[in-house]
Amino acid sequence: MPLTVATPTRLDTPVTRPRLGAPEPERTGGITAMLPSSTISPLRAISRRILIAFSILGATVLVVYLDRGGYRDSNGDGVDLLDAAYYTTVTLSTTGYGDIAPFSDSARLVNILIITPLRVLFLIILVGTTLEVLTERGRMVLQLRRWRSRVNDHVVVCGYGTKGRSAIRVLLGEGTPKEQIVVVDANRAALEEARASGFTVVSGSSTRSEVLREAQVPRARAVVVATDADESAVLTTLTARELSAKVTISVAVRESENAHLLRQSGADSVVVSSETSGRLLGLSSTSPRVVDVVEDLLTADAGLVILERPVKSTEIGKGLRFVADPVLVVIRDDEIIPYADDRAWSLRAGDRLICVRSRPPSDQPDPLA
Repeated sequence: MPLTVATPTRLDTPVTRPRLGAPEPERTGGITAMLPSSTISPLRAISRRILIAFSILGATVLVVYLDRGGYRDSNGDGVDLLDAAYYTTVTLSTTGYGDIAPFSDSARLVNILIITPLRVLFLIILVGTTLEVLTERGRMVLQLRRWRSRVNDHVVVCGYGTKGRSAIRVLLGEGTPKEQIVVVDANRAALEEARASGFTVVSGSSTRSEVLREAQVPRARAVVVATDADESAVLTTLTARELSAKVTISVAVRESENAHLLRQSGADSVVVSSETSGRLLGLSSTSPRVVDVVEDLLTADAGLVILERPVKSTEIGKGLRFVADPVLVVIRDDEIIPYADDRAWSLRAGDRLICVRSRPPSDQPDPLA
């Protein structure tokens, strides 16, 4: 089978929104925000109610059949199992033709104490299921309105592929609650997976302003762009920056040639996935253990973790040796100062430290499993 060699995608020529905004396979229709789904699927909930309804029918048939001597059939030939099932059906459905009726005191007492409560329970299940189906859409609309009015300072993740899921794992490991993460994707399967994991999702292309507006980007604190194509990453960055001048935008890009365009588009940080993978591959051939340490640093679950924090008041004016955590660099006035620089050995107010910290293993399961 012949192989096709793809050349790197460059974005030096202008791109237009309509071309990238065209429909793609497996997209959901329209722009829709969906809150996290419940742990019980609708089909399972309905099946459970049907099972309860049939259990009530069966129990009532058994009660009537065991006390069949206290019932009178208009035909005068007695009550058999089929008659008991027929009487149960017309009684629980409140039809009541009257051709079979209790005449003994015991049968009437059973009707009062057992069959009537079962009839009420049966009707509650029947009517409740119908009303739930009719009011489900209205309930979701109210929940979405409440969510739109309350969501603030959240993180919008554009793309729920491998990169997007990895970014979400780090966010969760750093303490961001699931309620503060919104996933934007055009793939139906990815949306269902994200929703089942407990995230609010918005269907549609992240290159469209109305989609990001539905994800409440103007009120978000950060946008993570983890789309599959560099073109869509650039347009998503442009759109997000247009909606909010203060939001922090982090973007993953495949080719290094496109990194400067993303920075010009408004990205605060750009990660070149192909070059990063290449560096790690080259490093693994000479120093494999170094790669293990880097991988450990990038994993937020356990082991070594890398973090950024402000300098404490007790650390101002002191050197790095008085800091409890090992410090790699000091960020001062947007300048990165390595730990070996003489300026890093006298901390100032407003400095931020990039530290390495040890985190014990967690017994919690994968939040995205």
